[in-house]
Amino acid sequence: MKWKGRFEGYRAAAFRKDLLSGVIVGIIAIPLGMAFAIAAGVKPEFGLYTTIIAGICISLFGGSKFQIGGPTGAFIPVLFAIVIQYGYENLLIAGFLAGAILVLMGVFKLGVFIKFIPRPVTAGFTAGIAVIIFSGQIANFLGLSEIEKHENFLPSMKEIGVRLTSTNIYSVITAGVCLSVILLAPRFLPKVPASLVGLVVSSIVADVFFKGNVATIGTSFGAIPSTLPHFHFPEITWDRIETLIRPAFVIAMLGGIESLLSAVVADGMTGSRHNSNRELIGQGAANMVIPLFGGIPATGAIARTATNIKSGAVSPLSGIIHGLVVLLVLLLLAPYASEIPLASMAPILMLVAWNMSERKEFARILKTGTSDSVVLILTFLLTVFTNLTTAVEVGFILAVILFAKRMSDVLTVAKVLPDPTAKHEKVRPKRVTEGHDCPQIGICTIEGALFFGAANRFEESILDAIRQRPKALLLRMGKVPFMDTTGESSLASLVKSCEKFGGKVLISGIQPQPLEVMKRTGLFTRIGAEHFFGHTGEAIQFALYQLDLNQCLGCKQFAFRECTSLSNEESQKPV
Repeated sequence: MKWKGRFEGYRAAAFRKDLLSGVIVGIIAIPLGMAFAIAAGVKPEFGLYTTIIAGICISLFGGSKFQIGGPTGAFIPVLFAIVIQYGYENLLIAGFLAGAILVLMGVFKLGVFIKFIPRPVTAGFTAGIAVIIFSGQIANFLGLSEIEKHENFLPSMKEIGVRLTSTNIYSVITAGVCLSVILLAPRFLPKVPASLVGLVVSSIVADVFFKGNVATIGTSFGAIPSTLPHFHFPEITWDRIETLIRPAFVIAMLGGIESLLSAVVADGMTGSRHNSNRELIGQGAANMVIPLFGGIPATGAIARTATNIKSGAVSPLSGIIHGLVVLLVLLLLAPYASEIPLASMAPILMLVAWNMSERKEFARILKTGTSDSVVLILTFLLTVFTNLTTAVEVGFILAVILFAKRMSDVLTVAKVLPDPTAKHEKVRPKRVTEGHDCPQIGICTIEGALFFGAANRFEESILDAIRQRPKALLLRMGKVPFMDTTGESSLASLVKSCEKFGGKVLISGIQPQPLEVMKRTGLFTRIGAEHFFGHTGEAIQFALYQLDLNQCLGCKQFAFRECTSLSNEESQKPV
C-alpha cells in the first residue's frame, strides 16, 4: 500500500474528518495509555510515550489505512511478568527485539502464517488475559494497601485475600462512581468517550470529598513530567538477547496477531483491504523506536481502530493526529493527570478486560465438545495459572497434534473393483467381497492428504490390502491433494515391498503436488513413467496384461469382465 494510494484524491473535507476522528481517539487513548502502563508495572507516562510514538509510526508505516496503534490490554500479563522477573530496562530490550522479529516476519512475507494460529488458542489466551487484567485491578478498586506484586495469578489472589482488611472505603466509592458514570454516559452523552467522563467525574469527587485519602498517580508513581521523552538506547548484550528472546517472541506473535486482527476488523467496517506484511513491518518499526524513548510494546488496538472509523476517519492521518493530540495533552495537562486516583483507573481496565474476554466465542467453542474445546480450556488455564508463553506454546502444539490426528482419520484407503452395472464400469468398494476379489490385481482408492500424520495409517491399510501379493497394485490417487516427504517415504516403502515379491505398482489420476514430490525424490523414476496413468480404466487394461494366465485357470472370483474367458481358456488373451 503506497502513500499515493492512501491519499489519492485527498481534500480539505477529508482532513476535517481525520482531524475530528484523530482528536476523539486521542482523548480516548490518554486514560487507556496510562492505565495499561500502570497495569504492566511501569510508570504511567511510559504509556503516554508509547501512545504518541506508536500512534504516529504505525499510521505512517503500517499496512492499514485506519489502524490505531498503542499499548493494549493483551500485553499486560507478558509485560508485567518481564518487569517483575527481569526489570524495566530489560523490558525495553525485549520490546526492541520483538520489533525486529516483526520486521523480519514482514520482510519475509510471513504475515499470512500468523492467521493460521488456531482460533481455540487465541480465544483461550485472550480470555485468560482478560481474567488476569480484571483480577489485577481488584486491589486498586478496593484501595488495598501494602500490596506486594506477584507474577502469578494464585499468589496475587492470596495477597489480595490477606490484605482485604485494609480495604479503603473512599477508594471503593471513587471506583464505584467511575464505573457508574462509564456505564451511564453512553446513554446521556453518546458522543463523548465514556471512560474519559468517568475518569474526570470520579477524580473531581475524590479531590473534593476524599482528598488525601485515595491513592493517586502522583502519590504512587510521582508526578507525570510535562516534557518530551528522552532518547536512550538500551544496552543490548548477547546474554540479554539469549535471556529475553522467548518473551520477545511472545510479544511479537501477540502483537502480530492483534494488529492483523484489528486490520481485518477495519477492512470489514470499511470495505478496504490491508497489506498484512507491510502491517507487520510498520508494527515492528514502531516497536523498535518506542523503547528508545522509554515506551512499552504496542500493537493495533481494535477498539480504538473501530472508534477511529466510526468517527469518520478517511486516511492514516487520523492516527498521526491522535498521537499528536496525546503529545499536546502531555505537554499542557500532565500536572492534572498526576491527580487521577488509581481507583478511577481500575474500572476502566476491568471493562477493557470484560470487553476483550470474547465470552460468546469462548462458550461457542466450548459447546462443540470437540478437541478444540480441550485446546481452548488448556490454553485458558495455562494463561491464568502459568504464563502466556507456556500457554501459547502448549496450546499451539496440542492444536497441531490434534489437527494431525483429525487429518489422519480423514485419510481413507478402500479396496475396489469395477462395477459392471455402473456407467463406464466405475469402481466401487462394495464389489470387493471374500468370494469376489482378484488375487493378481489389487486396486485401492486413496482419499485425503498423505502426510506425516496419516502415513502409518496409509501403509498399514495398503499392506493389509495386498496380503495376497498381487502381480499389479493399482493406487488411485486422484483424491490425494497433498503428500509430504513422510507420505512419500511410506509410498516408497510400499513400492519396495511389492518389488520383493515381483509385483508392480501402478498409479492413476495423480495430482500435480504429489507428482512433483515423487519426481524430486526419484520415486517417479523408480516406479517408471509407463506405470502412471491418467484414468483408472487405462491402468486396469495394463494390469490385465501382467496376469499369470495359469493362475487364472479355474479361478471363480470373476473380479473383471475378462475373467470368465481367462478362467476357461488358457490361450485367450485379455483385450
